Amino acid sequence: MLSGNIAVAICILYATLLFAVAFMAERRARLGRLGWLRSPLIYTLSISVYCTAWTFYGAVGSAARGGLDFAAIYIGPTLVFVGWFVLLRRIVRIGRAQRITSIADFISSRYGKSATIGVAVTLLMVVGTTPYIGLQLQSLTLSFEVLAAAGGDPAEGESTGVVAFWLAVGLAAFTILFGTRNVDVNERHYGVVTAIAVEAVVKLLALLAVGMFVVFSVADGPGDMLARIPAEMLAHEDAFGTRWATQIFLAATAIICLPRMFQVIVVENVDERHLATASWAFPLYLFLISLFVLPIAVAGLELLPASANPDLFVMTVPLAEGQQLLALFAFLGGFSAATSMVIVAAIALSTMVSNHIVMPLWLRLTQDQPQTSGDLRMVLLNSRRAAIAGVLLLGYIYYRLTGGSTALASIGLIAFAGVAQLVPSLIGGLIWRGATRIGALAGLSAGASIWAYTLFLPSFEGAFLLSADLLRDGPWGIAALRPQALFGWQGADPLVHAVFWSMLFNIAAFLLGSLATRPSWLERLQAQWFVAVDRADGAVPGPVLSRLATSEDLFLLAQRILGRNRAHAMFEETARAQGRTGGLPAPTVELTQRLETELAGSVGAASAHEMVSQIAGGGTVSVDALMKIADETAQIVGYSRELEEKSAELEATAAQLRRANAQLKELGEQKDAFLSQVSHELRTPMTSIRSFAEILRSGNGIDAAEARRFASIIHEESLRLTRLLDEILDLAVLEQGGVPLRRERVALDQVLDRALASTEGITAAIGMDVERRASADIAVATDEDRLAQVFINLISNAAKYGGAAPHLAIEVSNGGEMVHVDFTDNGPGIPEHQRERIFEKFARASAATLAGSAGLGLPISRQIMRNLGGDLILRARAAAGASFRVSVPAA
Repeated sequence: MLSGNIAVAICILYATLLFAVAFMAERRARLGRLGWLRSPLIYTLSISVYCTAWTFYGAVGSAARGGLDFAAIYIGPTLVFVGWFVLLRRIVRIGRAQRITSIADFISSRYGKSATIGVAVTLLMVVGTTPYIGLQLQSLTLSFEVLAAAGGDPAEGESTGVVAFWLAVGLAAFTILFGTRNVDVNERHYGVVTAIAVEAVVKLLALLAVGMFVVFSVADGPGDMLARIPAEMLAHEDAFGTRWATQIFLAATAIICLPRMFQVIVVENVDERHLATASWAFPLYLFLISLFVLPIAVAGLELLPASANPDLFVMTVPLAEGQQLLALFAFLGGFSAATSMVIVAAIALSTMVSNHIVMPLWLRLTQDQPQTSGDLRMVLLNSRRAAIAGVLLLGYIYYRLTGGSTALASIGLIAFAGVAQLVPSLIGGLIWRGATRIGALAGLSAGASIWAYTLFLPSFEGAFLLSADLLRDGPWGIAALRPQALFGWQGADPLVHAVFWSMLFNIAAFLLGSLATRPSWLERLQAQWFVAVDRADGAVPGPVLSRLATSEDLFLLAQRILGRNRAHAMFEETARAQGRTGGLPAPTVELTQRLETELAGSVGAASAHEMVSQIAGGGTVSVDALMKIADETAQIVGYSRELEEKSAELEATAAQLRRANAQLKELGEQKDAFLSQVSHELRTPMTSIRSFAEILRSGNGIDAAEARRFASIIHEESLRLTRLLDEILDLAVLEQGGVPLRRERVALDQVLDRALASTEGITAAIGMDVERRASADIAVATDEDRLAQVFINLISNAAKYGGAAPHLAIEVSNGGEMVHVDFTDNGPGIPEHQRERIFEKFARASAATLAGSAGLGLPISRQIMRNLGGDLILRARAAAGASFRVSVPAA
């Protein structure tokens, strides 16, 4: 039969097993036999430290109270690992490159390695995690009470407090033994991580075992279990509302910002590729561990009295069915869930406390005292051990003050809301170079203050700092300042209320503080590194400061933190790389930077930066060096942009030159063709004139009739030559605007009649059908002779280039200020690329049209119309043939 003594014995045996697992893993790591210790499976299982007693016990209680409300704590992390994988990878990459030791170290490094931000984040995380540790102690105590009650030995009052106290002591001892063996946090806690992986398997199997029992023993299979789920549980008023969305947001932020999650995801990561496996394996783990939450809650509501605690259904349902061994297995699962969280959280928080609070204070208090090898190493180890004990003590005090009366899920959400205050500074620092230290401090301070006032302190229910009267009436009786009805927002869920106001003030202060201040040079360098860490070429350099110190001073500092052996190894390696066979290496900038990076893995980036700066720069960083680096970076960026702009301009100019060259080449070809045609046109009549003139001058056997015929030919060819010369001169004069034009009111039909009569011989000879569409009597203001010349030219062209059965349609339309006359033929048409060329004086439609024409008709016609205030264009049309539009000003 189960009893309290059996429960204690089981806990001791299980803890012994975990000790053995951790000891074996540490021993393998020391021997260099890492193997499966560095596998992605171990890494993924360690991330399951997210699933604490809240998950194991509180999720069932949450399902019993609010239906599907519990699913939010699993959806949030799943969204991050699936949808924000790139963000996680960036954080891991930065953490590994800069030897980040904690979430406080990460944020302080981003903002110029600020010690102030490190302290602020550390204090917030200690306060925010305290409720969570209290939750674990509460869950362990409650589960112990269940086993004790099952054995007829109920534990109440002071006995439960004693149980919680000794549990805290035992967890502190385990954490100190395996969590503070190394000063360098980046050396990985293989023993702790492996023990957590074992606990992850145990708690998953325990919850699955209880779930299978409920589905297949309490119910008659999945179908029966689904039928037993009440409809109101699936459509509970708390599910899918503002509280549900708030929980998803908090769970998503917690997977990044919780100290224990940052520890296992970033600090304990040994290979960035393991994160790719975890991106699907961890959501699968969450799915499996949540699979039977709702069935267990339904079974508990059916089998147990209404007064039963829903948070303990995982154990009380098997006990109600007489399954004591299954209940004991569930107890071990809950024990695993709680202890793994406490261990990792204590390690993470102790690192933050020692690096950001204890170490800076120690350096200031002992800066004038003699320095010995390894003295700071012992300070670090002892401060972390003391911090572990202190963190667990705070969790125990919180548990005792709250009395353990609050639902487990509510306590967990209080902690989640606290750590969510890091999100604006963390995410903003990764994507915005303009985020500053002042902005981050302002956001953290504002958000944390609102969170503490509206959610954390009210969780004590008037037992700590805020009295019951103040919670009810507000300070000084001001209702608008009531903690849970701030600014008059009444009736809201306390969690939604607190998260809304805290995040609003946090983000606003972060943005305003960053916009109102200028970052320091070191902040700018760190910002450049953090924001550009994912550059495709992977060539983002770490910030290098022009600081130098003697090799002896650097070596002494290395010994104080790293110890004599490790310091010797590092300096000997550096000396060999410099080509020195003995002694210390030369005090280069690279040596100083490497030492700071090594120290950062032990004391954090902020403390390491301060230590190195004290001996390498008299406690200050060379502003000239920083300005030089920043100026060079800015110049490189500027040159790069200028080169890109110049390259684009050159490319555009080259394209224009190519087009101009092509046009010049075409114009040259057209000019050559024109000159050839003109010379041909001039030579032909001149040849005829010369030939017949020589015949007439010789007078050999020429009668009067032949003489008259030869003279007639000479006269006609002279007229032809004159017309051609007139045509060329006419175009030149028209272009210069030297031809006098007389504009008068003219009937358009009269001009068309004249043009058709003049071309009747040409159209009749080829049988061209001219369709003149009817139009009203329209008067235009123009030069009748010149307009008739344009019409004659268009009709002649239609006859010259018409189809096999030539057809010409003439249509008049009144456009208001302009009258349009369209000449549309059924010829081969004009290709798209020649539509504008036909109006150039050196161009013809094609080589086939060279004979009999100098190619000046259309250019002359367009120039005439433009001089008359109108225009001549070639209309676009889908059908075959060409369509020219003459626009004439209306009278």
